[in-house]
Amino acid sequence: MSRLQKFMIHLMVWLFLITLFTFVATAGFESSKGVYILFVGLSLLNVAIFYLNLYFLIPLTLDKRKFFLWLLGCCAILISFLAVKYGFTFYMYKISGLKMAAKEKDILFSEPERLLLSTFITNGFFVFLSTVYKFTIDWFFNEREKTELEKQSLTAELAFLKSQINPHFLFNSLNNIYSLAYQKSEATPNAILKLSEIMRYMLYESNDNRVALEKEITYLKSFIELQKLRFKGNAYVILEVEGNIQNLNIVPLILISFVENAFKHGLATDKDNPIHINISVFEDSMLFTIKNKKGKQNKDQTGGIGMINVVRRLDLTYPDKYKLNVENREHEYFSELYLNL
Repeated sequence: MSRLQKFMIHLMVWLFLITLFTFVATAGFESSKGVYILFVGLSLLNVAIFYLNLYFLIPLTLDKRKFFLWLLGCCAILISFLAVKYGFTFYMYKISGLKMAAKEKDILFSEPERLLLSTFITNGFFVFLSTVYKFTIDWFFNEREKTELEKQSLTAELAFLKSQINPHFLFNSLNNIYSLAYQKSEATPNAILKLSEIMRYMLYESNDNRVALEKEITYLKSFIELQKLRFKGNAYVILEVEGNIQNLNIVPLILISFVENAFKHGLATDKDNPIHINISVFEDSMLFTIKNKKGKQNKDQTGGIGMINVVRRLDLTYPDKYKLNVENREHEYFSELYLNL
C-alpha cells in the first residue's frame, strides 16, 4: 500500500468518526457555529494525540524498549493536552455561551472536576488506541513478512530438490549410454537422441510448478524407451494408463524416481515378471502403482537420493493431498502413490 493510499484511508476514517462524534455530541445544544467549532476542534486535538504517540513517542521509546520513558511521555501528552483542551473549551464557552437548549443551564464548568476527569480519560483512550493500532499493524506486517520468508524458503528448497533430479538422472543415463558405447552397440546414437529429448523436457518444459499430466506420462514413456535401448530390447515393461488424463496437471518429475528405481534395483529382463506400471485417473485424482521383481545384482552401492527427494517434494507441493505406500516384499518392490491433483 502506497503512502497516498494509506493517507486517504486514514483521512476518510477520521472524517467519518469526527462527523459522527460531532453529530452525537451536539444533539443537546442549540444549533450554532460555536458549538460545531468546539466539538470539531476537540476531535482534531484527539487526532493529534493519536498521531503524536504513533509517529513520535512510540518510535523513540517503545520501539527501542524504553518502556519507562514511554510512560513519562504519555503522562506529558495527557497533561499538556488536558490543559490545551480546557483552555480551548473555556475560550469557546466565553465567545458562544454554550448552554443546553432544554434547561438553559451551563453544562461546562459547572462541575470542573468532572470535566477534567472526562477529558483526561479521553486523552488516555486515544493514547491507548494509537498504541494498539501500532502493535496490530506491526503484528500483521511481521506475519506477512514471516509468511513471505517461509514461501521464499519453500521455493528455494523446491528449486534445490528439483536441481538434484537432473544431475541424478543424467548421471545414471550417462552410465547406461557409456555401457552401450563401450559395447559398441548400434543403439548408442538412438540412446543419445532419447536422452536429448528427455533433457529438453526436464530443462525447459518442466520449469513450471505444474505440467500437463499427459506430458509427464510421455516423458515416462521416453525414459522407458531409453532403458530398453540400454538392455538391447530385452527389458520388459507394461505401462497402463486408465481414465481421462486430459486437462489435468501434476508437479513435474514426481513419478520418474519410482520408474528409475524399478530399473535400477529391480530385474527388468524377466519376461514372466515385467515391470508393471499403472496410472489410473479418477476425475481430479490419480493412483500410480509400480511393481517390479527384485534383482540380485542391481544394487546402488552409493545410496539413492531419488526417493528421499520425492517424499520431500510431495510434502511441500501436496501437503495432506497424497498417500504413499512403499513395500519391500520378499521377491518384489511395490510402490503406490495416490495424488489429489
